[in-house]
Amino acid sequence: MKAIVVGGGIGGLAAAVSLRRVGWEVVVHERAAAFGEIGAGVGVMPNALRALEWMGVADEVRRLGTPRVSGGVRASDGRWLTHLPDVGQEKVVAMHRADLHGVLLRALPSEILFNNAEVTSVEELDADLVVAADGINSRLRAELLPDAPGPVYAGATAWRGVAPGPFDLPITQTLGPGGEAGILPLGDGRVCWYVATVAPAGADLDPAEVFADWHDPLPELVRSTTDVLRHDIYELPLLPTFVSGRVALLGDAAHAMTPYLGQGACMALEDAVTLAAVDGDLARYDAVRRTRTQAVWKGSRMAGKFGIGVRSPIALALRNFVLRALPGPVAVRGMTRFSSWQVPAMPR
Repeated sequence: MKAIVVGGGIGGLAAAVSLRRVGWEVVVHERAAAFGEIGAGVGVMPNALRALEWMGVADEVRRLGTPRVSGGVRASDGRWLTHLPDVGQEKVVAMHRADLHGVLLRALPSEILFNNAEVTSVEELDADLVVAADGINSRLRAELLPDAPGPVYAGATAWRGVAPGPFDLPITQTLGPGGEAGILPLGDGRVCWYVATVAPAGADLDPAEVFADWHDPLPELVRSTTDVLRHDIYELPLLPTFVSGRVALLGDAAHAMTPYLGQGACMALEDAVTLAAVDGDLARYDAVRRTRTQAVWKGSRMAGKFGIGVRSPIALALRNFVLRALPGPVAVRGMTRFSSWQVPAMPR
């Protein structure tokens, strides 16, 4: 059986690795001139790590990443709102997105990877299975589901970068009025960070100014980063199906979501392993993945309303009070709600 994967990002490469593991012949088409990954940090959550274990690459991910337990959640003035205890909390592997992409790339033979290979229609492809992993603005999704809505602006803009450090910091989420921030330390002293704020699409904002009065070291992280990425945050409205004929949508092409749970890349890894675990049974893939990812999509949107969406002083005080009053074990259960996923059983 032959599969063609359209898109050479984390999700597309993971699909290729996974399908090859169960005996599929696979080629990957990437429209860019080279295979690579932009961005800053990624938290490889326990669910994603289980997917990588199934692919056989988790040991290298652990070697390149840094296993950590989140320190907790802070207010923008630096007060701790909740600490997450180590007990019962599985570790997140913190790493740069390019490193995760490199692990997957090295797991594939070079002769199946084709760059400068733009695919504009499924009709161009001769394969038993086509994996559309071509991102939130997927051309193949638009072709296959012409009546489905496209991406919509989620009301916030975000900046990401890697501060050179060295720093010794825990994984931290910070919630402030109409904004949030995250700190993801790497093992070499660098820190991947992101900041996001409610704003009109395309707003001309300077993150160093927007977050200047937030707690240390956030302003320093922003100021000390020379290569800052800025993206307006879009999400893909829920689709009625992830499959059409011999085509499976995967990753952001199927379920692009807001980043407030940190599960976007993790969902793509789950998609890839599930597609292989069901051995290309697209009806089963659709049923399993649509239920799972759309629940996470809704959870991420709700987390955004509880976090970045809170702006008034009264609402901020109430939200912060609730978080401070939350017992540690309850907070852990909330954080691990979506990370308890297991790889589906292979068909007999």
